[in-house]
Amino acid sequence: MKVISTNIGNPTKIVWNGKEQQTGIYKSPISGPIDLERENVLNDTVSDRRVHGGVYMACYLFSADNYSYWKNKYPDLSWDWGMFGENLTVEGLDESLIRIGNIYKIGTALVKITQPREPCFKLGIRFGNQKILHEFIEHGCPGVYVQVLKSGTVKVGDNFILEKESDNVLSIKQLYELLYAKEKDRKLIALALANEDLPPKKRKQLLRFVKMN
Repeated sequence: MKVISTNIGNPTKIVWNGKEQQTGIYKSPISGPIDLERENVLNDTVSDRRVHGGVYMACYLFSADNYSYWKNKYPDLSWDWGMFGENLTVEGLDESLIRIGNIYKIGTALVKITQPREPCFKLGIRFGNQKILHEFIEHGCPGVYVQVLKSGTVKVGDNFILEKESDNVLSIKQLYELLYAKEKDRKLIALALANEDLPPKKRKQLLRFVKMN
């Protein structure tokens, strides 16, 4: 995996359900590196820490390999890296091969894979159509959030160096499909709950399902 774009978002005002609010999803490439800090990317806009930013979602990564698919579906948009609100656009990112808990060195930073991205209405606003939320879920390539274990600088051309592969085999893709599946796979739930690197919020979400059934 290799970084091919570093992206930063400026605060942008939007209107949703008649209310004005701010978003940082409008990200665009910058010419230099970005600095990964423990709970955010330096100089990036994070408007709602329930869905982005914080310890377990400090930086969002999306695969450059999926851009051609979405360009074909939305050819009239003005396309550039950062369209999905990602801080790092990464070549060769495959959610089916990335385990939750994997630790990578990128540039001078050290990061841990924590969870997939779950789309919200702001992605629909960016694309001018809320139907993309369903399409994004169905496509099954959500990108990944990371926890920053060691703050550092990441630039275009930096490769991902696997420092430690998780002993738990649960992949980002498996968890993503589990979260949206109508019929939950109990073996996958057990695997997820046994993964100590899964953020507490996700563990509670899955535990609620177990208790309900």
